[in-house]
Amino acid sequence: MSNRATDWLAQARRDLEQAEDSRRSDRHEWACFAAQQAAEKAVKALHLALGQEARGHVVARLLRELPEGIAVGDDLVDKGRVLDGFYIPARYPNGFPEGAPFEHFGQLQSNEALRYAREIIDFVSHKMAR
Repeated sequence: MSNRATDWLAQARRDLEQAEDSRRSDRHEWACFAAQQAAEKAVKALHLALGQEARGHVVARLLRELPEGIAVGDDLVDKGRVLDGFYIPARYPNGFPEGAPFEHFGQLQSNEALRYAREIIDFVSHKMAR
């Protein structure tokens, strides 16, 4: 079976582009979700590049489960945790006590989500380039 790590990383970058497009269109909830997806796919790409299988959608856990030889700082894991918080509430009306998701997300959240996803993708790209 071929290693699909580069495909996963390419899709992560594409998801980040979608997040940027959504932010520019004031669809901040979608920007946050797409940023989470970008980070998740990037970390899964690194797992694949290292010959591991990664399952699940929790970016922070996926980062923590990288092999010991891959130094992942606590700061990056915390940024993954922030992105993890966008996985469900950004999409489903029952993610908050009331209101549709788009009413709970704005430029502040989408800017942060994009910045953190970009940092995770850059981290993965650097590790995969070795």
